Amino acid sequence: MTSRGSAADNTIRHDWTVEEIEAIYRSPLLDLVGRANAVHRAHHDPSRVQKASLLSIKTGGCPEDCAYCPQSAHHREVKLGKEQLLDPVSVIAMAKRAQDAGADRFCMGAAWRRVRDGAAFDAVLEMVRGVDELGMEACVTLGMLEPHHAKQLKDAGLTAYNHNLDTSPEFYGKIITTRTYQDRLDTLASVRSHGIDLCCGGIIGMGETIRDRASMLAVLAGFDPHPESVPINALVPVAGTPLAGCGPIDPLELVRMVATARITMPKSMVRLSAGRTDLNREAQIMCLMAGANSVFYGEKLLTTPNPEENSDSALFAALGPIAA
Repeated sequence: MTSRGSAADNTIRHDWTVEEIEAIYRSPLLDLVGRANAVHRAHHDPSRVQKASLLSIKTGGCPEDCAYCPQSAHHREVKLGKEQLLDPVSVIAMAKRAQDAGADRFCMGAAWRRVRDGAAFDAVLEMVRGVDELGMEACVTLGMLEPHHAKQLKDAGLTAYNHNLDTSPEFYGKIITTRTYQDRLDTLASVRSHGIDLCCGGIIGMGETIRDRASMLAVLAGFDPHPESVPINALVPVAGTPLAGCGPIDPLELVRMVATARITMPKSMVRLSAGRTDLNREAQIMCLMAGANSVFYGEKLLTTPNPEENSDSALFAALGPIAA
């Protein structure tokens, strides 16, 4: 490996090639984790792990056909109750409870294809204002949006907008057909144009190749600036979805993905997201050593399980003093 972009010089690059990233991902595990840890320490406080909480504010009935998602209306065999948009007062109260439990970032997700003007979006803006007034970082994921929606969210106090790429451009069509890759990039451009942080990552374990994983990271690392947040998810197979038969990934694959994201996007928050329930304490600690510096805190991520607070408390106790 050349010194270009290495841990030694800590260069911030936006021209990583897929071949370079794949070579990093496939490098000897201890070398990979060591290099990622050095990059992490050069750009972040290694004792700080942010706790974020995620709430589904509108569940089910989504017109998209994402193969991994139990909220898709296309997957009729999924046993998931639909819920209408929650009222802002209830959401803000739940944000306060999350804050009291140690979270300083509150993320709200609605199963929408796109943002539309009207009462529902007005309610979301009220939620954002309420979370912001609590002194928490406010993040939403609402599907595609137009620039004027981004401006309204920014004016309401939104910190970040989550809109994942999910996978590589090459593999994307095998996972989603109702929204193009360019649609996603256009939404991200609208968000960025109004000074809102990007929260943008993907999912592994959906049948993609290692090269697909490298290709997705190459797209993310090609953004200038890099996304402020990069959630790394492992597929949580749900009965009734097209990906229900996918087996669990090797936890070390998640470690490799976290480490590679950290090396290619040194300043981003790398968020250990869905799939944590399948990781033991030691695997989670390896992910933190490899450069993850945020976890989602609470017993559910939208509609899929997440480690309970007691389990997370034990994890943080094992790590020793942590600045959350």
